[in-house]
Amino acid sequence: MIRILIFDDNPDFVDGISGLVAEAEGMELVGAYKNCKNVVRNVQHHQPDVVLMDIDMPVENGLQGLRALRDAGLEVLVLMLTVFDDNERVFQSICFGANGYLLKHTPPEQIVHAIREAHTGGAPMTPSVARQVLKLFSQPFRHAKELQTLTPREHDVLSCLVRGFSYKMAAAELDVSIETLRFHIKNIYVKLHVNSKSEAVAKAIQNKLT
Repeated sequence: MIRILIFDDNPDFVDGISGLVAEAEGMELVGAYKNCKNVVRNVQHHQPDVVLMDIDMPVENGLQGLRALRDAGLEVLVLMLTVFDDNERVFQSICFGANGYLLKHTPPEQIVHAIREAHTGGAPMTPSVARQVLKLFSQPFRHAKELQTLTPREHDVLSCLVRGFSYKMAAAELDVSIETLRFHIKNIYVKLHVNSKSEAVAKAIQNKLT
């Protein structure tokens, strides 16, 4: 059972998601909050598998909530589900450790699929958002010394991670085995001095933007 927690101040949207989750096999909604004022406490209390996080909320917004979760060391899966598709919010979300980014006009069946994808290790993104991320990585890394130490294959692997590919999708894209992919990812972690996929993606994006 995939436990889902929502942070969104739009009651109609929350009701819609609640109905969607209720009809989906193997999912349950464990709570919903209008802002992220107590996000760490809320997540610790409900122990969700996936958090659906809006950005524009009163008191404490979704970006503040996401950062609070990561600063507290909570690795719960967070999907940003919002109306904003501008570069700044997209890349802030990724840098803060979001596991996916969907726009609210995403069809209901795709939202369900995205939740399942995130739960199995993927990083779902609305296509227009994925294109923005891909465009960011259309040029070779030039700015960060750490990124320059990556081999061409490691660069390809990291680019796949940034584009939201699951390990299985990345392995298929690069025509390598899962074990070979994990070997490259391990080397990437060592070279970039990080311990997780979200940290590697954040470092890549932050250095590309400088």
